[in-house]
Amino acid sequence: MSIIQTLKTLPKQSGIYQYYDQKGRLLYVGKAKNLFNRVRSYFKVTDGSPSSNLSLRIHNMILKVASIQTIVVNNEMDALILENSLIKQLKPRYNILLRDDKTYPYIYIDTASPFPRPKITRIKRKNSVYFGPFCTGSKEVLESLYEVVPLVQKEGCLREKKACLFYQINRCKAPCEGKISTQEYQALLSEAIGYLKDKKSLIAKLEERMLFLADQERFEEAITLRERIKKISALSMHSSIDLYSLEANWDIFAIEHNQSFAILLKLYMREGKIISSDYEKIPLHSGVFDFEQRLSLYQQALINHYQKDLLLPPNGLILSAQVQKEIQEEYCTWLMEKKIKLYFPQKGEKKALLDLASKNAKEILKIEDSEFEIKSALKDLLALEYLPQRIEVFDTSHHGGAYNVGGMIVYDNGEFIKQAYRQYHLKGSDEYSQMREMLIRRAKDFEQNSPPDLWLLDGGVAQMNIAQEVLESVGVSISIVGIAKEKLDHKAHRAKGRARDILRAFVNGECKEFALLPSDKRLQLFQKLRDEAHRFAIKFHQKSKTKGLIPKS
Repeated sequence: MSIIQTLKTLPKQSGIYQYYDQKGRLLYVGKAKNLFNRVRSYFKVTDGSPSSNLSLRIHNMILKVASIQTIVVNNEMDALILENSLIKQLKPRYNILLRDDKTYPYIYIDTASPFPRPKITRIKRKNSVYFGPFCTGSKEVLESLYEVVPLVQKEGCLREKKACLFYQINRCKAPCEGKISTQEYQALLSEAIGYLKDKKSLIAKLEERMLFLADQERFEEAITLRERIKKISALSMHSSIDLYSLEANWDIFAIEHNQSFAILLKLYMREGKIISSDYEKIPLHSGVFDFEQRLSLYQQALINHYQKDLLLPPNGLILSAQVQKEIQEEYCTWLMEKKIKLYFPQKGEKKALLDLASKNAKEILKIEDSEFEIKSALKDLLALEYLPQRIEVFDTSHHGGAYNVGGMIVYDNGEFIKQAYRQYHLKGSDEYSQMREMLIRRAKDFEQNSPPDLWLLDGGVAQMNIAQEVLESVGVSISIVGIAKEKLDHKAHRAKGRARDILRAFVNGECKEFALLPSDKRLQLFQKLRDEAHRFAIKFHQKSKTKGLIPKS
């Protein structure tokens, strides 16, 4: 069906719309209260060309649209959820992609227990009070509480009714043997709660303890405390704003951007004090950040964060006035299943909090991305779709066709993300079938773990074609780059420090070759990533081989 025919037959209900190019690649996913009105606003209905009031980014996108698909849902809220889900699964080129929010840990105390001990949780529990969220440092805070307050250290002691070593070193009052009453223990617990509410007093206590250990020449313990103090000190931003109101339980969201990325910064205020903060860095592939992208980023952030069962939900959200008309209280109340107040302040204390969040987001923007110029140059050289921020690198390893394994490493915003690494036992008998098997398994996981900006493969044209087939089979568009050793007399040239590795990328549908000098920073970046993937795959292969050689008893 042509674009003009589609525009005439659009449903007038809530739903999502998807734009595809001539090759069937997904360009954009959007939501609408009324699909008929929303989609037609992008086009001139007479000839299907872009409307005259579009931004340059959207105008360029509409020029590429060859077909439109829609999905009708019950209401606008369902459309928001579906849009967010599809963006994460399919990663359309023209959508802003916000990765799933982490479920932040909380410290909780079981009030039903006669001698409770603070613990860390991410789920709601009965008869409990919560402190948090802790974007980082929850473990350090908990360890510090046990360091400075003689609470119950081991639950097993209460069950066995027998004191342990902690009683002997004055780290516990042994309620298990009745050496302290519940009233006396409650006083200790209140002291611990005081430290949870006022981390400055906890830091002061830790510093006092650190100096004591240093005077005793117990330097290793003192260093441990010093590192813990650093972590706790970084938990929250210091602010001159201190609202002594139990109702000041607010979450503050601010967005700032430059040409390369946007920063979404979140401050969490509980009982009038900022207790923690977190941010996400979002690449801007086109170098443009218009109002529609800003609104989409706010909406995705709210869905990601508040669709979960929060242990300490806020009483209100503080957001930029720029999105006041589009984000309504009913929407957030529906997400959190409780009455929620939205603030779009222009002045006063709430505006000062919003300014504080914006100020910190701008500071993060100022942090120099040492690889930004290199990545920009790679994007131009290889004609990549996106600035390669998150990169997944694949390599395989085997020995004579046995112990076949593969490894995937992840590089994001200048760091190796070790927790995202993956190991694969492979059945394939050759490097091509092994690569295909590994990429298929990764592609099947896109719904749970969003696709990256780029796949880097240790191999040549054959491996790249395999990767392209795999991605086309799941309808996802990712830039593909291959890196292979330069061939001299049909053998890989492995001169350390002088290797002229060959880069390959698809440019206008053709696999193009790029031979860069060994001193080229662009080549060196990909070599660093390839070498890490090779190390990771080899290590897994050696482990598998060693395990296979040990006789089974």
